[in-house]
Amino acid sequence: MIKLYGLELSGNCYKAKLMLCLLGVGYEWVNVDLRKGENKSSEFLAINPFGQVPVLVDDTMVLADAQAILVYLARRYGGDTWLPLDAEPMSRVVRWLSTSAGEIRQGPEFARRYHKFGATTLNLDWVNQKSEFILTQVDQHLANREWLELDRPTIADIAAFPYIALAPDGKISLDNYPNIQAWIDRIKKLPGFVGMPGIEGPVITTL
Repeated sequence: MIKLYGLELSGNCYKAKLMLCLLGVGYEWVNVDLRKGENKSSEFLAINPFGQVPVLVDDTMVLADAQAILVYLARRYGGDTWLPLDAEPMSRVVRWLSTSAGEIRQGPEFARRYHKFGATTLNLDWVNQKSEFILTQVDQHLANREWLELDRPTIADIAAFPYIALAPDGKISLDNYPNIQAWIDRIKKLPGFVGMPGIEGPVITTL
């Protein structure tokens, strides 16, 4: 049985959970309470010395980082459907993993962190500018396509989805981004979709 260590309110942990559910792969959810410092315990640091969630344990394989977990799950359980091996299509998908860890993180994810979790050391004006930029880019990119790449759902969509869908938590409205709103609705209609706090849908912790 796969174990997924994470925090329910984390969009990055949700990426891994959502991918497991879309693939129909059973798992055990292990909650890690960051407020109590459980991620800094000796037991947790033994599986991830970085002290970060999510962490996926699949038999003897231990893997940290949300983007890496998406790659692993896609190739291990999803074949070419979610992450192709050919050079060009793979590179198009991987580009969005970088965008999720870069521009989306610096924009909507940081805005959510500021407003929902009190990370007031962040420069809110800069974060809002970053949010407007990346949301505009994504909305324009989706103007003539249903999915971010390859005309089908891939881990590009799963990587980018959580913190874009959670933008309202950071007081970032999606009203001006109709193509993003339509894309979010399409993702929510995928078989096996589950939600999280802030994203409508069934919220589950195990299969």
